[in-house]
Amino acid sequence: MSAADRKAQIDAYKERKVEGGVYAVRCAPTGAVWVGRAPDIATIRNRVWFTLRQGSNTHRALQEAWNAHGPEAFAFEVLEVLDRAELALAFDRELKKRHAAWVDELGATSI
Repeated sequence: MSAADRKAQIDAYKERKVEGGVYAVRCAPTGAVWVGRAPDIATIRNRVWFTLRQGSNTHRALQEAWNAHGPEAFAFEVLEVLDRAELALAFDRELKKRHAAWVDELGATSI
């Protein structure tokens, strides 16, 4: 990869639209659901899967289920996307509110 190509890719990454949101991690064999929120919904799946593969996820029940059933038993789902630019200063508050609503609606564990 040339220096110009690398610079172009870095610039494109920096200029991408960042959207926050609420997501769910589902375990098919047990039916368990964990719901989380992230300021950048596009990157959270990789972060969660990485910590689970490493055995370092901070949510004990989720890590135990992953260890027991393996990665093929899990699904990642984006539940809701929030536009940071549209919500401006209310973004964090709205993200927390929507996260709590999804936890209640699904009867899920908050992560």
